[in-house]
Amino acid sequence: MNPLLELARLFLKLGVIGFGGPAAHIAMMEDEVVTRRKWMSRQHFLDLIGATNLIPGPNSTEMTMHVGYQRAGFVGLVVAGVCFILPAALSTGLLAWAYVRYGQVPQIEPFLYGIKPAVLIVILAAIRKLAGKAMKGWRLNVIGVLVIVLALGGMNEVLAILLGGIVGMLWLRSTGGDPGTKQGFLPPPLPGAAEGAGIAAGAAATGFAAVSLGQLFLVFLKIGAVLFGSGYVLIAFMEGELVQGLGWLTQTQLLDAIAIGQFTPGPVLSTATFVGYQIAGVSGAVVATLGIFLPSFLFVALLNPLVPRLRQSPWSAAFLDSVNVAALGLMAAVTLELGVSTLVDWRAIAVAVVALAAVLFRPGLSAPWLVVGGAILGYLLHLVG
Repeated sequence: MNPLLELARLFLKLGVIGFGGPAAHIAMMEDEVVTRRKWMSRQHFLDLIGATNLIPGPNSTEMTMHVGYQRAGFVGLVVAGVCFILPAALSTGLLAWAYVRYGQVPQIEPFLYGIKPAVLIVILAAIRKLAGKAMKGWRLNVIGVLVIVLALGGMNEVLAILLGGIVGMLWLRSTGGDPGTKQGFLPPPLPGAAEGAGIAAGAAATGFAAVSLGQLFLVFLKIGAVLFGSGYVLIAFMEGELVQGLGWLTQTQLLDAIAIGQFTPGPVLSTATFVGYQIAGVSGAVVATLGIFLPSFLFVALLNPLVPRLRQSPWSAAFLDSVNVAALGLMAAVTLELGVSTLVDWRAIAVAVVALAAVLFRPGLSAPWLVVGGAILGYLLHLVG
């Protein structure tokens, strides 16, 4: 099959079923790209993830671009990234239309009720596989545990991973240790956004704001170019730019937009599509989406060829190994937080147990089936109680 068609099919699929945030996206990607299709080694996959955590932008979306670049060059990068983003942008745009027209959005919480516990198991399965490569040697294990503690204590994700990388590099090289071939990754946690959508103020009553599309594009281009860290950081950037600075949105509208970003599959930065539609209709949605994601395409195109070179120097290899295991520690911290917020009653626990049993007794079962099965089971249990 043509590599570009393979990339399009894979990442359209992942874009449609990619609930659960960056941790889940990367877990599903690892299953498809490394385990099933063997497009690259787990070593290189995790090196790419570790490096991706050091640049701005949405980690899982940038990983789709890395995979596309490895498979089919720059054109593959564009195809993979666009196909992963497109389902999220379309679904978010549709919800934005409903929000502006009707003052509310469809209720899909019953399905998410079962998707979240299933996604938790998908992430745990990925951690188990990745840890075999990342955590080799007691020094790297200590770095990973230290980063878990720092992350749970509230340290910024980027600072935690840089600290882990620098400390690990100095420790490994000062003891003459061989950095080896260890990796890991950083999926930033998603914010606990508003539980549902409220009423659409302003736009529904008076029409879309008279905002220059060029100005709208530049605002979201700036956000996409400097956005490190979690969805909380996205909220802070949008609040400062769009609510406090420009007055294009109310606080309520922004929180509703963030909530929609959690309800839809794919990257949380598709929130920009919702906000763009609120401000300037369909054109605003397109322009905002292009602006916030464009920097990621450029950053990945520049970064990807450099990653293999990091393995050539003992010092840079030690830094990359330490960054990777620190990133794996951050992933573990996110999973713990997700478990606490997800497994809140017997129904959620039941979905998680069924998903875990499926993973243990059917090791070859793909992540999409777990997500779909979790959605159906969650919906049925929601009806029961």
